[in-house]
Amino acid sequence: MKKYLTSTIAAFFATSVVAFASPDTAMIQAKENAAWQAFKDKKADDFKKVVDQDVVGVYPDGIADMAKEIADMQKWDMKSFAISDFKAHSDEKDVMVTTYEVTIEGTYNGSDASGVFHAGSVWKIENGAWLAIFHTNVKAEGPATNAQKKE
Repeated sequence: MKKYLTSTIAAFFATSVVAFASPDTAMIQAKENAAWQAFKDKKADDFKKVVDQDVVGVYPDGIADMAKEIADMQKWDMKSFAISDFKAHSDEKDVMVTTYEVTIEGTYNGSDASGVFHAGSVWKIENGAWLAIFHTNVKAEGPATNAQKKE
């Protein structure tokens, strides 16, 4: 009985450590959504609450830092966005990688920029908070994307 109890307690603690070490996918998806919402609403202060000051963005038109992200935020008139096919994984307790598709309706510098984009981010715990440290998205081309197939 003692051996059984010891094994059960050891399994419980091992499971607890793994659960603690693995960030919650729903939580990181909520953070990703918050970053998009702040960008859409042009709320730079809210954006900076979930995106690290040293963020790096890689886009078809170049590399972005926080200053460029905030400047580009003002050029967007985003009517809506919808995240789909969200996946998150981690090999480290303080880093999370996300991939997903985002469907955007809106304009950039007055030109239609609507479409489906493949996107990904890297999140890291900085001073006790999850912050995006890297982001990329590129407009989908070619055959229908996963989001379009579901329509």
